[in-house]
Amino acid sequence: MPQKKPFPLKPLFIERMKSLLGKDFDNYLGSLNQQPLKSIRCNTLKISPKELKTRLEDKGWIIKQPFKDFLEIMIIEGKKADENNELVNNKTNHFKDEIDSTTKLDNRLNEVLTINNNKINGFIVNNQNNDNNNKLNNLSPGELGNSLEHLLGYYYVQDIASMLPPIILSPKPNEIVLDLCASPGSKTTQLGAKMQNKGLIIANDAKLGRLKILSANLERCGVSNTIITKHDGIALCKRLEKTNFRFDKILIDAPCSGEGTICSAPKTSLMWNIKTVFNLSRLQKALIASAISILKPNGELVYSTCTHAPEENEEVIDFVLKNFSNIKVEKINLPIRHDMGITLWQDKTYKKEVEKTCRIYPHKTQTEGFFIAKLKRH
Repeated sequence: MPQKKPFPLKPLFIERMKSLLGKDFDNYLGSLNQQPLKSIRCNTLKISPKELKTRLEDKGWIIKQPFKDFLEIMIIEGKKADENNELVNNKTNHFKDEIDSTTKLDNRLNEVLTINNNKINGFIVNNQNNDNNNKLNNLSPGELGNSLEHLLGYYYVQDIASMLPPIILSPKPNEIVLDLCASPGSKTTQLGAKMQNKGLIIANDAKLGRLKILSANLERCGVSNTIITKHDGIALCKRLEKTNFRFDKILIDAPCSGEGTICSAPKTSLMWNIKTVFNLSRLQKALIASAISILKPNGELVYSTCTHAPEENEEVIDFVLKNFSNIKVEKINLPIRHDMGITLWQDKTYKKEVEKTCRIYPHKTQTEGFFIAKLKRH
């Protein structure tokens, strides 16, 4: 996999990540020098995964579908090299602990984990010893976003970790769903596809510029069961609460410090600031508290961030548990390597139930870093 020159990490950030990861910190640091897997999500509102795979393979792209129950998730391994039609592939991948390090590209199938007790059958690719690795021919910069298929809305360029929150929320057709912080629309379009354009999605964002991007992506992907709103998220929830409007499911992909995206957007490390982490933590607690007030009994809420900071993750869930006795954390299983939530951070102790949340690290998955929690109102 091609390496890139990372931006320098701030000393306090390094100190915090060492506290989180311990001996695993060096592996994490090394992962920041490599690009995450190139992944796309087939938009099943417009095309089937089989049809899309055929179209892209006709372009010479090497496509892998790691989850048989989620064929819309595709990894772009590379493309056919030259006139000799050689296959070239990115080094992948860490989707399961039990991987045979001598496995060739196409000759090993393994079962992965389960999501919500639904078995997901998938294959694991680990081609570190593949003879073709010294002849890599990756897609050119921007090629994923400039193809005809992308312009037609047949797929969405999306990190695999980013696809997990809508999968965990699992909205059904005819349900009423709130995407509280919706732009740019990767998860909103995924929700729309899972709901088969039925039911209702309220897709909210506070900034007009971001809403324009959201609107463009919804139109490109053919999502028609969505109403876009422009409100401060907390204010919107309060207004809806007064009208007794309630949701079956709520997704909060919260504004965050973006620590998990340093591997794909190194400039994030330059913008990182501990004060921002603390300020965002306060905002996230206010957002999730407001959203809980408009969640139906037995309704479900998925909270996610693309950061590692416990103040923005476990501390937010701990805040909910200490202030809302009718909210429980649901156990979730992910089809990629992950750590359970932590209960000790610096001088703070979080409720044991917080362990049911999930942490995703780039050095274990070749994806962006993520945090996911699933809550249910009883």
